[in-house]
Amino acid sequence: MTRYEKYCIILDVKVGCFVKVIFLKDVKGQGKKNEVKEVSDGYATNYLIKNGYAVKYTKSSIDRLDKTLENDRINEEKNIKEANTIKSKLEKEKITFGVKTGKDGKVFGSISSKQIHEKLTSMGYDIDKKRIMINENLSNLGISYVDIELYKKVVAKLKIELITK
Repeated sequence: MTRYEKYCIILDVKVGCFVKVIFLKDVKGQGKKNEVKEVSDGYATNYLIKNGYAVKYTKSSIDRLDKTLENDRINEEKNIKEANTIKSKLEKEKITFGVKTGKDGKVFGSISSKQIHEKLTSMGYDIDKKRIMINENLSNLGISYVDIELYKKVVAKLKIELITK
């Protein structure tokens, strides 16, 4: 380790040595992935670097970090673009459910995210059912809207129609 990578702080009698590291993974209470932080020398060498949670802050690791951040940015843009494409297709769709009703037109039960997920899968969309947000109870005849979170900050409004069988 060179003297540029490591420095010591001398306080009264105790000596604490610190080293800069780049985190490769999230470590609870210490740092997040791709974060540069100073930690104690022993903690860095004996735990973080040894277990693959971090690498030493060097010229080559900085270059690798820059490339990783650039690739992450490019992937983020690509994912947002794909999500917006799916959003535009989904907002043109309408899913119709035939439901049983009582004498007054009251629907027995309601439509769940699982049922919406099954219809979307049969239509060729691969969307996790946990991403389907039902804002209002789908137990009334007529048209309602459901939010589907496709990606961070990309939310599609899907039209749901309930009709009598």
